[in-house]
Amino acid sequence: MDNGACRTRLTPSQTALMLEALRTLQGWGYSDEAVAVQLSADRQEIDRLAERLAGDHRTARDFSLTVRELHVIHSALTAVAATFITSGGFSEEGFYNRTSFFRENFDAMALSIVTAVDEATTPR
Repeated sequence: MDNGACRTRLTPSQTALMLEALRTLQGWGYSDEAVAVQLSADRQEIDRLAERLAGDHRTARDFSLTVRELHVIHSALTAVAATFITSGGFSEEGFYNRTSFFRENFDAMALSIVTAVDEATTPR
């Protein structure tokens, strides 16, 4: 952590996964208020964050992300799965077809964010 921001290098798939989580929720058609409940951010903030994550997904890239930005990303990663719950339960096929990732990829990335912040902020 440096001045309230985490500096990290993200692989192309990590960046694409985070971006997909944000875009999936943006495209679901929820009201601005519902999106704010899910992500604790307004659409403009989400758009700015998605724009930062967009771009070259062929090489690893360095990012400096604030705790707030990481919270929005973490919330998106954990909220996406709920949008694929139907009367028959969770639709793994629908999730994969829409996001091009498996649910466990989203869950693992969410956990990795929390673990990385914990490691960066726990005194040694």
